[in-house]
Amino acid sequence: MTEISATPPASFLAAPGAPPVEWRISDGLTGYAFAVAEMEARASAIAEGRARELVWLVEHPPLYTAGTSARPEDLLDARFPVHATGRGGQFTYHGPGQRVAYVLLDLNRRSRDVRSYVCALEKWIISALARFNVKGEIRDGRVGVWVARPERPRGPRGETAEDKIAAIGVRMRRWVSFHGIALNVEPDLSHFSGIVPCGIAESHLGVTSLFDLGLPVSLHDADMALRSSFEEIFGPTSSSV
Repeated sequence: MTEISATPPASFLAAPGAPPVEWRISDGLTGYAFAVAEMEARASAIAEGRARELVWLVEHPPLYTAGTSARPEDLLDARFPVHATGRGGQFTYHGPGQRVAYVLLDLNRRSRDVRSYVCALEKWIISALARFNVKGEIRDGRVGVWVARPERPRGPRGETAEDKIAAIGVRMRRWVSFHGIALNVEPDLSHFSGIVPCGIAESHLGVTSLFDLGLPVSLHDADMALRSSFEEIFGPTSSSV
């Protein structure tokens, strides 16, 4: 995961004439090792001009992933399989009820600017949440997208409580992105207690989901919001056949 404080760009569109991004949704639970192998193969094909850009939406079985900055002490209870991964960031959780979107875009066709790319991913999540009247926000020094929880106990210095609702972790190879975002729709939030999510342990900072916020949103509803918001920022998509 990458810390970003720059102003998000209005869009991150591909060059004129580029084909639409393939939009793929996998049913059921997708194994993590399989997903990584598929991403790596597709990223190579995109870089070589043999495949279109791709957004791939999956659910994983319960697991933890360790990014390149993960600290061993932040793995509190390895109750689920732990996968070392090449994305940036620390520990995070994936599991049923969480929509993971793997985003494989060719930044050669867009902008070779990783900071702007991550800002665009943040804006994408914030725009999708707004469709459910949820105000997502970013914070300097804290990765992901957050929501204020003023009804929760404040921090030791009077800080407003906040919960993370979406995580971001990216990797680049030959200026093709892979890995992506994870939006909490209705996961079992107790599963996050086995790690210090993204290394953030302050008492007034936690994790939440659309369901936890009182919104009975289905994965299908979340997918529709994500797709329409994605197209506003990154350009048109076409469904896999």
